Amino acid sequence: MAQVKPSIPKGTRDFGPIEMAKRNYIFDTIKDVYALYGYQQIETPSMENLSTLMGKYGEEGDKLLFKILDSGNFLADVKPEELQEGGTARLAARICEKGLRYDLTVPFARFVTMHKEELCFPFKRYQIQPVWRADRPQKGRYREFFQCDADVVGSDSLLNEVELIQIIDEVFHRFGVRVAIKMNNRKILAGIAEVIGAPELLVDITVAIDKLDKIGLENVNAELREKGLSEDQIAKLQPIIQLEGSNTEKLATIKQTLAGSEIGVKGAEELEWILAKVQALGGTRCELDIDLTLARGLNYYTGAIFEVKALDVQIGSITGGGRYDNLTGVFGMPGMSGVGISFGADRIYDVLNQLDLYPKDSLQATQLLFVTFGDAEMDFALPLLAQVRKAGIRAEIYPEAGAKMKKQMGYANQKQIPYVAVIGSDEVANGEVSLKNMLTGEQIKVSCENLVSQLQ
Repeated sequence: MAQVKPSIPKGTRDFGPIEMAKRNYIFDTIKDVYALYGYQQIETPSMENLSTLMGKYGEEGDKLLFKILDSGNFLADVKPEELQEGGTARLAARICEKGLRYDLTVPFARFVTMHKEELCFPFKRYQIQPVWRADRPQKGRYREFFQCDADVVGSDSLLNEVELIQIIDEVFHRFGVRVAIKMNNRKILAGIAEVIGAPELLVDITVAIDKLDKIGLENVNAELREKGLSEDQIAKLQPIIQLEGSNTEKLATIKQTLAGSEIGVKGAEELEWILAKVQALGGTRCELDIDLTLARGLNYYTGAIFEVKALDVQIGSITGGGRYDNLTGVFGMPGMSGVGISFGADRIYDVLNQLDLYPKDSLQATQLLFVTFGDAEMDFALPLLAQVRKAGIRAEIYPEAGAKMKKQMGYANQKQIPYVAVIGSDEVANGEVSLKNMLTGEQIKVSCENLVSQLQ
């Protein structure tokens, strides 16, 4: 029987040591900033009951859920004619009770509902875990990927939005990535639909204008026609879609245009308040722009919405989020307002790669390798190995005592270990090591007592 060449499912990836060092740098940076603002980490299971997941992402989202077959004889209660009839969705409902999580927000809503008696509100949580979507794999889009979410629930205060903007600004400042934070408010979008006389088409309007950057104005207008908007209504949308000027000028235009819509004016006032408080806290180092074409695809956003674009790399949104008023309501806990953001770790990884922005020390694993020429030299090296590790220096010893020098040094080069401590019979006799800098080629004799201080 021919051996099958091993492979992994489409839309998934292996990550080697260098890739994992880069990813951990991303996760650790984001974790540090989240903790700086009082967020606490939680985790939820990779799989949830389908009753938790289904119906929360719309019809298209439901199709992208990875469903898990029930354990045991999952076809026991399925009649043969049901198998022949087709209808995969109906059949899946019979043989699958669980599914892989599609995002971290719905599991978080379930978590809050189940643990509400134990939590301190407002509850600020962050969560960094993989999610799965049965999407068509393509560049920058995977079936398995990590999300790095932060949410505050149990508070209506817009100060939470202000802090999330600060978090975004701080994270990308630490990464050294120039970004623009785009912001809008779903209430403004509702006001626009109301003013042009099409409130019932709010979702269709927002979905269409959200595509402006991808498909252009002409195609957006064509999609609006398909959704049933008249030429007069589309004409009224044009100056709003193409709004220009400073944030102050944009807000003035929005307020004037939406003067007849209470909800639209309220949305503008919320943005105005957020921007004022951001400025009171010293502003941001990145661009912060009101963008009325920003709609965010998920229908549960009800207030401020955010999206972050990298300025020096052609790539989609690398962070997004917004305010939602009643996400836990689907689990029998109405009235729980929240706001959150999610950093796209995989896209941030691609951005940092393209811009070569990883700090060198974040990619180094082992700092020192002990190279020995026999059993006696290894016995001499082992206490030193323990000593440097105790001092916090990442170190290892080549495990084959007496292996050829070329082989041991090749190991150090391949792993990009910056220092090698060479120990032969002379070093043992003199109580020292020959410390070689693998980057410069410089080699010096160092006493055992001074080895740690020399490396530090």
